[in-house]
Amino acid sequence: MTYFLRTDDDLRAGLDALVLRDPRLKRIAEQVGAFSLRRRAAGFAGLCAVVCGQQLSTASAEAIRARLFAAFDPFDHEAIRRARTEKLRRLGLSLAKIKSIRAIAQAVARGRIDLERVGSMDADAARAALTALHGIGPWSADIYLLFCLGHADAFPSGDLAMQESARIAFNLRRRPDAKALTRMAETWRPWRGVAAHLLWAHYSLVKKRNAVPLQAPARSRASQADEKDLRHGRP
Repeated sequence: MTYFLRTDDDLRAGLDALVLRDPRLKRIAEQVGAFSLRRRAAGFAGLCAVVCGQQLSTASAEAIRARLFAAFDPFDHEAIRRARTEKLRRLGLSLAKIKSIRAIAQAVARGRIDLERVGSMDADAARAALTALHGIGPWSADIYLLFCLGHADAFPSGDLAMQESARIAFNLRRRPDAKALTRMAETWRPWRGVAAHLLWAHYSLVKKRNAVPLQAPARSRASQADEKDLRHGRP
């Protein structure tokens, strides 16, 4: 069954279910206390907003998104298909990001993806549909599913803050990479999205600053011993 996080009540109910699956998370949830659901707009605009935020600081991404959405009325796939490259560059978009949002616009226009239908798929199928688009990697797909669609099982394991939070929470010797964290989270299905929100809240608590989703750079594989420790609850 596919679950969605629409409200804070949904988040709390999901957290209750999550800690039953993995009692180790109860300690983290008690340490964190109350935390709220984060949501963004969905659809073409939401996916373009995710692209704007790839590998950028929060301030830079927000500035580019604001300029991009203000420059087109309405902001839709047809407007982006018709837009001149020079105009998009002046708004702060790199050539790579321009190529990405144009490719998404073309895919929507030609019916290669139905973003509304993606919202009803299970997490793995939705992720596969999104990563088939040019410029949408696993992290971007998971961020869109979690924040824009509220998918309760979306899990952006490539997120730097989540990886660091897991390292601290489970007393690992090194930070798990995306593949390791994905394997660790298998037991949290179908509530991995709730676990993601919990890990971000935990990061904010221990680091004394807001956890902003940020794609982790490529790095060496985390220790298999650390991953085994996390799966079996041995810090």
